[in-house]
Amino acid sequence: MPRYPNQKPVEVIDNFTVISYPGPGHYIGMRESMRYKYIFELIDADIYHSEEPSIGTCLAQKSVPQKKHVVTFQDPRTLEDWKKEWEAMGLDKISIMKREIKFRISYSSIKRAVKKADALFSQAWYAIPKAMKIYKLKEPPKFLPNPIEIPNRNINKADEPTVCFLARWDLRKRPEYFFELAKRFPDVKFIAMGKAGDAERDRLLREKYKNIPNLIMTGFVSEEEKSKILEKSWILVNTSWRECLPVAYLEACAHKCAILSHENPDDFAKNFGYHAEIGDLNDFERGLGWLIEDDRWKELGKKGYEYVKKVHEFDRVTNEHIKVYQEVLEK
Repeated sequence: MPRYPNQKPVEVIDNFTVISYPGPGHYIGMRESMRYKYIFELIDADIYHSEEPSIGTCLAQKSVPQKKHVVTFQDPRTLEDWKKEWEAMGLDKISIMKREIKFRISYSSIKRAVKKADALFSQAWYAIPKAMKIYKLKEPPKFLPNPIEIPNRNINKADEPTVCFLARWDLRKRPEYFFELAKRFPDVKFIAMGKAGDAERDRLLREKYKNIPNLIMTGFVSEEEKSKILEKSWILVNTSWRECLPVAYLEACAHKCAILSHENPDDFAKNFGYHAEIGDLNDFERGLGWLIEDDRWKELGKKGYEYVKKVHEFDRVTNEHIKVYQEVLEK
């Protein structure tokens, strides 16, 4: 991975060895990235698993072609998807044009790498046809879910209505909707986890909404604190205008939260909460009111919990990955 400020070249985090390289790395393109070829050779893994294909996937294949290469599509995006994000970031037309050119150049290399991979998977069912279209695949990738820790304890919900937000406070995520909902539901406790990647945007949001009495803005929280907040929450509110299948949905369902969301990957919002299909603030208001009314959130949260426990439970998914790796090595 590209090295962040103050990051060491080699670190061990939660028993994972993380190797980084200086500069922007493979984000500057294939030709300039070749200088980091030695890192993939140094790692000397039996399998190189890309969690979303990138120029790094291409570089790994060129560096160690004799090894096995696996790809999981985490969030496949079309050029139109990217354009919407760039526009939402407020980029001017020239900047967007430059990014589009870079995308088109990288896309050809990445598409070839995807087709050369020894195995292809998707973490979400709905993303399979999208990945096939983007990369012009003849065969559909197989489903390989993301793993989630299921709390090994009784889930005790708060007595008072409590909802939470778990995401970056970036433009695409629209945290302002969550904050505005707090004004419309003064008897509901709102807990906003996370912060904006841009420090000035983060400061402005906190300053603007700091006087809402039923709104708590935590910033980033530890895994332990996140689990406690999800346990108390009745509903996870996701206000983003584009998502794949976020880990936050899985974590929320693992804590028996209902899902209120504009996006509906794998019918999560529809089956385990409320699908705010229109996606404006009034739509979210209707959805939140509907979920709280007659405690509808409770049964939907239980349904989500049972699904995530069956499909995404950590040990089960880990064993699925190990089985995949064994099959790939035997090819």
